[in-house]
Amino acid sequence: MGAPITLYVDSLFLSPYAMSVYVALTEKQLPFEVRPIDLSAGEQRMQPFQCRALTARVPALTHADFNLTESSVIAEYLDEAFPAPGHAALFPSGIHERARARQLQAWLRSDLAALRQERPTETVFYGETGQPLSDAAHAAAAKLIQVANHLIGVDQTTLFDAWCIADTDLAVMLKRLAHDDLPDTLRAYADAQWQRPAVQKWLEHNAAAR
Repeated sequence: MGAPITLYVDSLFLSPYAMSVYVALTEKQLPFEVRPIDLSAGEQRMQPFQCRALTARVPALTHADFNLTESSVIAEYLDEAFPAPGHAALFPSGIHERARARQLQAWLRSDLAALRQERPTETVFYGETGQPLSDAAHAAAAKLIQVANHLIGVDQTTLFDAWCIADTDLAVMLKRLAHDDLPDTLRAYADAQWQRPAVQKWLEHNAAAR
């Protein structure tokens, strides 16, 4: 039996980054324990969580006596600690495709702030429509659609030949526009990602936490 793995997530299961790591662990079929952290109560700044999370953020991963935060880094760690073919790959095998997947992950986490603010994950998981987008959020949405249209073609359900963790991250961002103008090709891609069993398991947690 391998070393125990614990994933710390927000107690409402609303964090897209916690979702990304949850999906990564589930796709790799690794046994892990989920421990919710109450962010509204400031539990992320309290012990014992803070000693396990260097940056006091969720998600956080504990693998045996090793602790790690930041979702994209956790995914890279999991792919190296539990490589294919024994476990599902989280990133493409080709160097260029792998770099593109990591580029997309980094971009989705560092840009589009206005869209993330005006279409928070309550839009994604609760179906909330929100107010009309501001000019800044419209610009962010247009940029997202431009990038996604470059990467996703008609009837394309994954970014590359096989699924990778960047597919989950992109689908979450596109789902923020579920009640806005989203091209049919991108809507179909996001919906296909939403049907993955690993994503459906996260949605079950989210529904139970409401």
